[in-house]
Amino acid sequence: MKLATLCYVRRPGQTLMVHRIKKINDMHQGKWNGLGGKFEAGETPEQCAVREVSEESGLTVRNPHLKGFITFPGFANDEDWYTFLFVMDEFEGELIESPEGVLQWIDDADLLSLPLWPGDRIFIPWLEKPGFFSARFVYKNNLLAEYDVVFY
Repeated sequence: MKLATLCYVRRPGQTLMVHRIKKINDMHQGKWNGLGGKFEAGETPEQCAVREVSEESGLTVRNPHLKGFITFPGFANDEDWYTFLFVMDEFEGELIESPEGVLQWIDDADLLSLPLWPGDRIFIPWLEKPGFFSARFVYKNNLLAEYDVVFY
């Protein structure tokens, strides 16, 4: 089981995304993702989110907003991933060269036209809804096989 964060840093009309083209054998190779990654020992979801955004972008974020929780059964190496989704709109600093890929501010109107995981096209619009969601996305051979969600 892996615990992780997925973070969408936003400024008016745009979202910071990373194009995953730098790492060899990256399970996200060629896709665009939000920022984030695996928890370190003892971290809260918020601490992990703030640390990962800082490491991957150079930005210092404040007041991350927890918007959802997604379970990805057997997503990588037959391990279940449990992912906390955050939206962050309070930040400072300058972008660095990310070790994860190429960072770019994407116009929100163009976000869903990027090469994303199929499930991302479904849940990214949920980040705009009030409240919280809990979802499960099942992938088989990198294809979305099924999903379900509960909104709170």
